Amino acid sequence: MSSCKLTYFNSQALGEAIRLLLHYGKIEFEDIRVDYEKDWPSYPKDTLPLRLLPILEIDGIQLHQSIAICRYLAKIVGLAGTTRLEDYEIDNVVDTVNDFRARLAGAFYEQNTVAKEETLKIIQNETIPLFLGKLEATAQQNNGHLALKRLTWADLYLTGMSRYLIRLVGSDFTANYQNLRKVIENTESTPGIKEWVAIRPDNPY
Repeated sequence: MSSCKLTYFNSQALGEAIRLLLHYGKIEFEDIRVDYEKDWPSYPKDTLPLRLLPILEIDGIQLHQSIAICRYLAKIVGLAGTTRLEDYEIDNVVDTVNDFRARLAGAFYEQNTVAKEETLKIIQNETIPLFLGKLEATAQQNNGHLALKRLTWADLYLTGMSRYLIRLVGSDFTANYQNLRKVIENTESTPGIKEWVAIRPDNPY
């Protein structure tokens, strides 16, 4: 890659897994951060395929959709599967994490007070135990990873999303799920990622 540029908000959320993959692969890139309050209202959104971020531009080619970008980079840096079934196992976990995020976000950003209260009850009583219980069991079976008993981009996806998930849940979701905590610790201690974690902006989510 002669040039690589990531454009995303000044947060982790949907963009951090991409940053982790780039740092893991020692791919130099320009980390462009858009201030949501100051810059986003006047940002030229018509230049974006779906008027959304993140966008990864590689050698002039614009890539969008965060999970598709992660999958693309994972194949480059060696964190994808080696067979179609292995890729399915990774994709399955990533989709589970993303579904969890989407359900949490739906409740978190709900504007109707009555609807929000009801949705939050479902989130606390059903959604969180269901999804985190499944992911915890998966991490335990894979020795502190989310797939294939080794580091894959699924680990980076959860780790990159972890602060945003904590914000949506309202507390540290790993407190009662020690194997998920181990996934994050294993990922953040990986060479390339470890150095980035030590110096990255301390965004709350």
